[in-house]
Amino acid sequence: MNTHPPDENDGRHDFDFIFGDWVIRNRKLHDVSDPDCTEWIAFDTTSHAEPILGGLANIERIVCGSHSPGGAWEGFTLRQFDPGQRRWRIWWASTKNPGRLDPPLSGRFHDGIGEFTGADTLAGRPIKVRFHWTIAASGKPRWTQAFSYDDGRTWQANWSMDFSIAGR
Repeated sequence: MNTHPPDENDGRHDFDFIFGDWVIRNRKLHDVSDPDCTEWIAFDTTSHAEPILGGLANIERIVCGSHSPGGAWEGFTLRQFDPGQRRWRIWWASTKNPGRLDPPLSGRFHDGIGEFTGADTLAGRPIKVRFHWTIAASGKPRWTQAFSYDDGRTWQANWSMDFSIAGR
């Protein structure tokens, strides 16, 4: 049994900024599975995030109404902190891919910037996935997703989310 108190500065609070209700402005490549796609679409979503498991994890539900170019969908993020490794793992699932829980991305925050990477497949081909989190001076979070088709040598951003507190 571990009798030492947890190190509260070990990274377990890095995602506390996401707790609450948000309106999110999305900008996404129309076809993220096509590395040559250059057509961007924009749409709004809402989200609610809250801590679970004594603060060592959090869940976020993202909802997109039928106003989106791709139609209505719902997504779910699970983020879980490993105190021993001081790393976060992030899983994603959505109604766009029923029955699929994406492989986890792993990473941490350093100097206020979060970087999380992992391997996946897209349209049958292996890719690397990267999530990048920043917090603007205004306190507004920004998330960006990028794919690498060459084992991480180059990255192509394909989706960004700019968060604003709901009701403001």
